Amino acid sequence: MPDFKALTAPKLAARSKAISLAPAASASHAPYLKVSAIEIVRRIGAGEWTASQVVEAYIARAAVAQGATNCATEILFEDAVAEAKALDDEFAKTGKLRGVLHGVPMSMKDQFDIRGYDSSMGYSKLLNKPAATDSDVTAVLRAAGAIPIIKTNVPQTLFTLECGNPVWGATNNPYHAFYSSGGSSGGEAALLAMDGSAFGVGSDIGGSLRVPTASCGTYSLKPSMQRVSYVGAVDPCPGLDGIISVAGPMARTVEDLEVFAKLLLGVPGRSHLVAPIPYREPKLPERLRFGYYTDYYVKASPATKRAVQETVAALRKQGHECVEIEIPTPETALNIYFALCGGDGYRTLFAGPGSDPIDDAMKPIASMPRLPMFIRNMIVWAANNVFKDPQLGRLLKANGEKSVEELFKWTAIRDDYVTKFYAEIWNKHNLDGIIAPMLATPHIPLGSWAGVFQIVSATALYNVVNSPVGVLPVTRIDPALDALTPEWTSPPKDMPLTTVYKALYLGGSPLAPAHHAKSPAYNAEKMAGMPVAVQVVGRKWEDEKVLAMMKVVDGALGPRGFGPGSFSAETKAA
Repeated sequence: MPDFKALTAPKLAARSKAISLAPAASASHAPYLKVSAIEIVRRIGAGEWTASQVVEAYIARAAVAQGATNCATEILFEDAVAEAKALDDEFAKTGKLRGVLHGVPMSMKDQFDIRGYDSSMGYSKLLNKPAATDSDVTAVLRAAGAIPIIKTNVPQTLFTLECGNPVWGATNNPYHAFYSSGGSSGGEAALLAMDGSAFGVGSDIGGSLRVPTASCGTYSLKPSMQRVSYVGAVDPCPGLDGIISVAGPMARTVEDLEVFAKLLLGVPGRSHLVAPIPYREPKLPERLRFGYYTDYYVKASPATKRAVQETVAALRKQGHECVEIEIPTPETALNIYFALCGGDGYRTLFAGPGSDPIDDAMKPIASMPRLPMFIRNMIVWAANNVFKDPQLGRLLKANGEKSVEELFKWTAIRDDYVTKFYAEIWNKHNLDGIIAPMLATPHIPLGSWAGVFQIVSATALYNVVNSPVGVLPVTRIDPALDALTPEWTSPPKDMPLTTVYKALYLGGSPLAPAHHAKSPAYNAEKMAGMPVAVQVVGRKWEDEKVLAMMKVVDGALGPRGFGPGSFSAETKAA
């Protein structure tokens, strides 16, 4: 059997060669990069542009994005050029567009099958095993005229909010190479942020669509579970149904997300699991009622808090009602999430990498849940008594290998929590939607995940309660507004200093990797100019309403330097 380097070296060389054949980026490409997917189709339909011209521009830009961020896995440029020419020939003969995405250059998270190409997921054992057919999502988008040009990078196992694996390496944030692009759809977000694709597809089981979107200043929708077919998406943990992963769109405008929804919501494809709920045109009340909050599980950073506050202020100015709410027992939700995801001690999850090296970000969860109970109890004791962090101790205790009886117990706890959430949030406050913070820190330094992993609480909550969630950019980090103050750096003496709080704002967390142990993860000076986003949350099955509310929020916030063509040397952080 070939060793790891023997398998990966030829693939890396092939990727480099394919990228090198891209046309050079040119000023003449700019008009194609500065418009939405919808506008691309309109221009092609009007005879102003051709699919070939558009695809050439995005291929050239994708090569630039790859050089800057290492966002790509499989390169489809040659096939994309051929597909674009075929669309142009078809349009010349018929005068008709193939569909609502005719000629739109599309990218897809490496997880989704595209016939003729690997879906390696950063596993060496899946290299050189091209898919025989398209995933259901790929097939529908292709039938609508979209042209896949590239597949994008993911973290090993998809179970981290960074984006790197031993096969393809790490994807950094396009705004600052010190920070991650987010995970697990991090390659997609980095590519879209730099206009290397007009439309993308990712997935989400704990924030994997939302965190990269927020990190890179783009837009996405996490649908309710079972509204979009997952057939043809490589599942890193088949059989896990305590928390279910969903496929969703990533784009540079809300309107482009809506195109995906109209095409794919309720379309079963080859899946018997898709709920028979096709896209329904939403009707919003003239005056919306939003709930909002800022702190969740761990105190939000100044930038994260400001993004929520500015969104609420903008909505109120437009006449909408915003009421502050308190999410019930955030710790319970996070413990449920890890209890259900790690019920087998992550044995199934780590069967994926096989004998590959384990990425540093994954090492903490690769071993802890499978340790003998007496050792796990010792670690929990240390969390409680040495680190003085009983919150962490309770999480570590929940996050372990379980009997079937224990798994049933946690599933029942999840269902009770969902009932409580609906009673205390949606029903008590009679809300249309929720404006929720993203992660406590808007950006994660590369290689820091082990010290800050509990911040996933902010996104995992909405996987536990199965809410559809949209993410949109609000502002950029401004050191004058977002620097840490004594409120964060000198907390009250009676406030428990958890390990994650130390990692975020003080430094000195015992869980942080050595190269990040002394420095706090949040640094407004270093993050200056980087995006900050919010989540727009709806009730289960109200995906269409979430999109409509995203339009309202986007319009209320007004022009703020995001969207197609917005990435430039001027917006990139110093």
